[in-house]
Order: sequence, then C-alpha cells, then structure tokens
Amino acid sequence: MKKLTRSLLARGADELAAKDADLARALERFGPPPLWGRQPGFATLVRIILEQQVSLASAAAVFRNLQSTVPEMTPEHIKTLSAKGLRTLGFTRQKAAYCEGLAVSIISGQVNLAELRRMEDEAARNSLLNIRSIGPWTANIYLLMALRRPDIWPDGDLALAESARRIKGLRKRPSYERLNKMAQKWTPWRSVAARILWHAYLSENGHQPGPQNKAV
Repeated sequence: MKKLTRSLLARGADELAAKDADLARALERFGPPPLWGRQPGFATLVRIILEQQVSLASAAAVFRNLQSTVPEMTPEHIKTLSAKGLRTLGFTRQKAAYCEGLAVSIISGQVNLAELRRMEDEAARNSLLNIRSIGPWTANIYLLMALRRPDIWPDGDLALAESARRIKGLRKRPSYERLNKMAQKWTPWRSVAARILWHAYLSENGHQPGPQNKAV
C-alpha cells in the first residue's frame, strides 16, 4: 500500500494549495507540516487508546508509567498485568479494559497488526473496528500516523475542527459532519490536509505535535 513519504507529503501539499486557497495561505504562513509518524504495532495502538478524550500530555504520562512497569510492550505482558494492574498505573477503568481486550484480541489471532500494512484502507480500518476497544477515530489515527496512508480523515478530531474554523474564517466551529464533507474535497490527500491543519493549530497554540482530538 502507498505510504506517505516526505516527497509525497510535499506533492500533496502543492496539489492541495492549488485547489484550496485557504490551505495555500496556511502553508504560506506556517510552512509545510512535519511528516509526523509513529511506529506501527501494539504499543502505538495502546498509546492512541490512552489519547482518547484526554490531553496528549496526560496520556503520555500514563504511557510512561506503563513503559517503566512492563519489561517489553507486548500483548502478553499487558494481558499478564491485567486491567486491574493497568488501573494502578493511571488507566481509567474503561481504557484498562480496552487495552487488556486489545491484547487478548491480538494473542487470540483475531487481528494481525502486521497484516494491516498490506491491506487496503477500508479493509485495514474494518479489521481494527472489529476490536471492541477501537473506534473510528482510533482506527483512522493509526492508519494516518502509524501506517502513514495518504488519504485518511480522522473524523471527530477537535483540533482539526477548530483549525478549519480559523483557516476558513468561519463564525463557529464546523460540525464533524460538515468537516467531513469539507475534507472530501481534499481527496486523495486528506492525510496531508489533516497535517496542514494540525500544523497550523499547533503553531498558533504552541502545543505538542500530533492529533489533539478527542472522539474514540
């Protein structure tokens, strides 16, 4: 499957700027967005689950607690730790159950994360959505950030909605439905458009990089 590279990111940004004057102005003002990425695999999915509906800073703190507790970030170690053990590290009850369930799903063979790399976008998304702990935002962020697919839109991301409001000069933040329709015009570079919007949002707010979401 096609993977977003620096050259593809630059190409996508140029094509988006050519057809969307607001994105062109954002690129001119803030520069090209970074090629944010994460290592594909179990650890990244756990971290994305932690980032659901909280700040990235608080999610990172809990993730560091987990890293310092387990010898290696594997499904087997998370299953052994159990949801009860995860809660002692700062996981909420729901996220502890989600991460334990994710570990069990991988161990049982319900999902093979390595196979996702060879799947088309929709098949990979559906495979992730079959796991109880994974919702649309989480699945799309994994495809966008870890698998670096070029045309993924993370529905439900608050920072993208706010950034679109500013860049488009809207009176109020667009609904996610309206934002999704807006994003359709950015196909086949929706992942690039998302990076442009995140970059603009972060440049104005001084936050750490990456999605600022939060829907599951």
